[in-house]
Amino acid sequence: MNHGAEGPRAWTVRVLTLFPEMFPGSLGHSLAGKALENGVWALESVDIRSFARDKHRSVDDTPFGGGAGMVMRPDVLDAALAATAGPAGAPGRGRAIYLSPRGRVLNQELVKELAATPVVTLLCGRYEGVDQRVLDAHGLEEVSLGDFVLSGGEPAALCLIDAVVRLLPGVMGNTETAGEESFERGLLEYPHYTRPAVWTDGQGVDRVVPEVLLSGHHGKVKAWRLAEAERITEARRPDLWSLYQASRPAERGTKRVKNEGRRQARRHDPKPE
Repeated sequence: MNHGAEGPRAWTVRVLTLFPEMFPGSLGHSLAGKALENGVWALESVDIRSFARDKHRSVDDTPFGGGAGMVMRPDVLDAALAATAGPAGAPGRGRAIYLSPRGRVLNQELVKELAATPVVTLLCGRYEGVDQRVLDAHGLEEVSLGDFVLSGGEPAALCLIDAVVRLLPGVMGNTETAGEESFERGLLEYPHYTRPAVWTDGQGVDRVVPEVLLSGHHGKVKAWRLAEAERITEARRPDLWSLYQASRPAERGTKRVKNEGRRQARRHDPKPE
């Protein structure tokens, strides 16, 4: 099933799944949905079961060597991949990915790579997984959302597509927003505040917006946001913090700006009484 008006400049994603009705799902709404309607990107959902060859449309079988669960058959998946994505190395094939908990962890760097790839094919596994031979034969990359297991690749595919689509030109209204988000500078994002400037919570505590954000001084605001992003990253993601520190050039004056921002953060950080 095809969604969106695929054009010569549209980013195209092809999803091979046993549940094509799960797509576009949430991707059919909000900014991603509007971009799909406008042809900024195109979605093709492919029913793997339609490539089964027996009367029962079987797509799985018991694993060699024994064990619990079922494994998706290589002949069925091979037929689905060959008919839709083409063989490995074929012109215009793009990148082919199997969503798997043992794969490369999806991060913003990989999302940017995929956004720059005109065509991406996603294979969604089910049961205990897919026969290794079809992964080898088609040269599929393996990508994971993280160190946990889902019941199938479809939720992971939806998340991956959403992350990519929002980076496509014309999807997000404010192009500056993407550059301020988590992971763009190797840091988690700084806190956000909006009206009212003083908000009384359910326990009767007045919670105020940090004064620096009301100052109108762009330099101080920028320093505060950087300091907050650094503080949060250091506290919550020491792995990212180590990479961030290692990648920063030793520039004169950087420490002064950072310390100024941290002083502003400490001075204006709202604390409940």
